[in-house]
Amino acid sequence: MLGFCLAEPGDYVAREGEPVDGLYIILDGQAEVSASANAEEANRPDYVLNKYDYFGYGTNSSDHQVNVVALSKLTCFILPNQYGYLLQPKTIWNAEETPEHSLLEKILHLEPLEVDIFRGFTLPEGPMFRQVFGGQLIGQALAAASKTVDCLKMVHSLHAIFLVAGDNNMPIIYQVHRARDGSSFATRKVEAKQKGLVIFTLIASFQKEEVGFEHQAAIMPDVPPPEQLLNLEEIRERRLTDPRFPTQYRNLAAKKKFTPWPIEMRFCEDSASQHKPSLNYWFRARGKLSDDQALHRCVVAYASDLLYSGVSLNPHREKGLKTYSLSLDHSIWFHKPVKADDWLLYVIESPSAHGGRGFVTGRMFNRQGELIMSLTQEALIRREKTRGPNPRPKL
Repeated sequence: MLGFCLAEPGDYVAREGEPVDGLYIILDGQAEVSASANAEEANRPDYVLNKYDYFGYGTNSSDHQVNVVALSKLTCFILPNQYGYLLQPKTIWNAEETPEHSLLEKILHLEPLEVDIFRGFTLPEGPMFRQVFGGQLIGQALAAASKTVDCLKMVHSLHAIFLVAGDNNMPIIYQVHRARDGSSFATRKVEAKQKGLVIFTLIASFQKEEVGFEHQAAIMPDVPPPEQLLNLEEIRERRLTDPRFPTQYRNLAAKKKFTPWPIEMRFCEDSASQHKPSLNYWFRARGKLSDDQALHRCVVAYASDLLYSGVSLNPHREKGLKTYSLSLDHSIWFHKPVKADDWLLYVIESPSAHGGRGFVTGRMFNRQGELIMSLTQEALIRREKTRGPNPRPKL
């Protein structure tokens, strides 16, 4: 049976060490959470709870092992323990029931296996490389983390490290570790595993929306609008029919299997600028995305790795050059809400390449010129090793 809790200023709503009946959600007022006086100073979780914050979970949680004292007249809604499962949704968005929506919802869809454990797949309809696409690991890991966080908190930063190249033909297991759940912030660590090995790790921080100081010094570059630019499919079609390209090249290109990416991209510069350590392009998710900010941030995180580290190779490109690249780490800071199925401008620069590593920075703007995200990445960039002729058998 549902219930309410009323408290006057100074009243104890929960006492350290005593079981709590369920999940208490503050509807009105303020409360203070604090450990007892003899608790270690470094471990004292002192903070203030405000409207819509919660505490409790019952006897199986450590969240109630502190004092919760009303700072003002307090009204709490009590959700009994037996209904706690209602707060554990299996997915943020339901890709299986939205076939008319973007392919990216299916790419980022995860199968829940156990509490905080999910399974993801590499779909043949998505971008295919020699190993699992780095953006897929980032997007799916962020989706796994997001599914374990209070829906009022949104990711504001993430830091990922690529450890081992992933196998496209195997599922990926995502294990989420709940590092911290606070009043305003939550932290999650995600490990992606294949064959029992951790191939990728991600740490993400989530924050409840709040009003604060604002300024923006970054200015969006003056570039043509996306409607005036060609997408990748149109560029490919032109190359196949352009008589300036050799017939042999056009025939070979036409025979290659071509699968459009789930991200539409429109480049702001022509091919003459491909040797510059910078790149500007508009992008958006193909199709219509569900109206879920968590999904939109996962989609943009997925798209952020496309062509990103390759910009550090631009000044070194030459005819016949074959290279090998692999992302090493990737960081994103989300400054404002994002709409991934609307046009975003990706501004990429590579200030340095050294020691077999290329470093790139990125900024994303919406069409209104607002800075939505800032990004960095370091990647392994090498000349591809040439293999000598096969040795002749002695017999």
